Order: sequence, then C-alpha cells, then structure tokens
Amino acid sequence: MDTTSTPRPFGQQIAGATDQAADTASSAIRSTQNVTNEAFDRLSDKVGEVRDQAGPAVSRLTTQAEALAKRGVEAVRDTSAQLREKALQATDTTVGYIKDEPVKSMLIAAATGAALMGLVGLMTRSRRDD
Repeated sequence: MDTTSTPRPFGQQIAGATDQAADTASSAIRSTQNVTNEAFDRLSDKVGEVRDQAGPAVSRLTTQAEALAKRGVEAVRDTSAQLREKALQATDTTVGYIKDEPVKSMLIAAATGAALMGLVGLMTRSRRDD
C-alpha cells in the first residue's frame, strides 16, 4: 500500500467538516445542559435553605404580631372601662349638683344653650357670606 494519503474529494471534506461541527455543537449543548443543571441544583439548594431559615422567622413574627394585637385589645378594653367609669362619675356628680342647685343648674343650661346657638348662628352666617 501507498503511504501517502490521497486527497479526499471536496464533498467528503465538507461532509467531514459538517460532521465535526455537528459533534462540536452537540458537545457544547451537552456541556451547557450540564452547567445549567448544576446551576439549577445549587439554586434549588439555596431556595431550600432560605425556606428553612424563613419558616422560624415567620413563625416568630406571627407570634409577636398576635401578642401585640392581644396587648392592643387589652389596652383598648382597659381604657374603655376607665372612660366608662369616669363618665358614670361625671353623671353622678352632675345629677348631685342638679339636685343640690336646681335653679343655678337651669341658668347654666340656658346660658350654655344660648352660647351654642350663637356659635351655630355665626357659623351659618359665615357660610352664607362666602
């Protein structure tokens, strides 16, 4: 046999180059798929870690929010009870004053009513002037 190689026809050279390019493209695609799969695996691990860390924090925040809401409701309830007690005391004091000083109470009520009517009259007059 002859040790010198015979040149291949041009068509065979193109087919060989095409096959080589296809092999290179396939190899690049496989490599890209592997890198992508590894990246998704790492991302999945990170998401799992964040979920594991976030769970207790969310639970703790929920517990704190519930405690704050409970304290807020208790504070409103206490304030409401205090206001109710003060209103009852004011009512008792007013009734006692009216019983002790009926004439004076009537004059005070009439003066208060007149003052309120005067204010209402001023407010309605100023609105008509505008």
